[in-house]
Amino acid sequence: MAQRTVTIQNSEMTLRIFGSFDRNTRRIENAFGVHIYNRGGDGECDTVVIEGAEGSCELAAAVLEHLKKFAAQSDVVADQTVDYVISMVSDGRGDELNGYGEDCICISAKGKPIKAKTVGQKKYVDAIKKNTVVLGIGPAGTGKTFLAVAMAVKALRAHEVTRIILTRPAVEAGERLGFLPGDLQSKIDPYLRPLYDALYEMLGMENCSRLMEKMTIEIAPLAYMRGRTLDDCFIILDEAQNTTPEQMKMFLTRLGNGSKAVVTGDLTQTDLPSGQHSGLAEATRVLRGIDDIVIHEFSEKDVVRHRLVQQIILAYEKYGRERAQKANAGSKKRFKAKRIQ
Repeated sequence: MAQRTVTIQNSEMTLRIFGSFDRNTRRIENAFGVHIYNRGGDGECDTVVIEGAEGSCELAAAVLEHLKKFAAQSDVVADQTVDYVISMVSDGRGDELNGYGEDCICISAKGKPIKAKTVGQKKYVDAIKKNTVVLGIGPAGTGKTFLAVAMAVKALRAHEVTRIILTRPAVEAGERLGFLPGDLQSKIDPYLRPLYDALYEMLGMENCSRLMEKMTIEIAPLAYMRGRTLDDCFIILDEAQNTTPEQMKMFLTRLGNGSKAVVTGDLTQTDLPSGQHSGLAEATRVLRGIDDIVIHEFSEKDVVRHRLVQQIILAYEKYGRERAQKANAGSKKRFKAKRIQ
């Protein structure tokens, strides 16, 4: 049996890493088949001992070293963080965790620092910093819209832009606009609610309402963008998988001098009518390779909602592959039978 030791600077830090009732270390033990215990220390630092198979001890020690960095930045090391670090180290991608989680994008209305929570999110934020147009594509819960809004607020506070413009295509997900009560604006508002929620998180409701009254922040359906030239703006197109190719081209050509655009969407959740092609899917093919335009793709590892969301996404992907394989097999059988006839 091999043994490894990890030194932690004080007992308070050890408590954060181990978690309530050692829940974090139990997750590491279960993941790698090792035993972890705190030997204590000399009052200045604690010595954590890991026992198990040689390779497993190395992996568990690497996880603890990364968790030390997170514990230094936060009062609590969340279950989600522990699971993510375990996953990255297990996949041999532990080196990618270096420097991640350190940069604060902005401070929320409640004084909470907004940071990238995964390596994929950090690469997305870095892409937005360095490029004029970024397409963020990935499953639900990866922070595509939330981080884009955070970057927009940061740019506005730094006077890098004079306005924030948020837009979505008003496409129904099984419902109909006409059945909603009220005038046109009242019918449209539910489709824009996720954008309001992200802004309220960053700026607070009162401050956000004031900026919207001054037109410093504008939230509108995509159709309202036609014919405009948007200078010195941070523009976000959300739910872009529901745009048509014509709408996507229209949106991208609104970009004016000093502006930045972020397009977000999930190609697996298109609500367009059957047979209609997604403008986002087409844009990923048309725009790939153009300088100052980045297409960033998230994976299920970047999901930062409830841990079950990641498993749900994987389950649907597996189901989709199996269904496609069955359909392909059935098509081959029909073709073969037709040739025999």
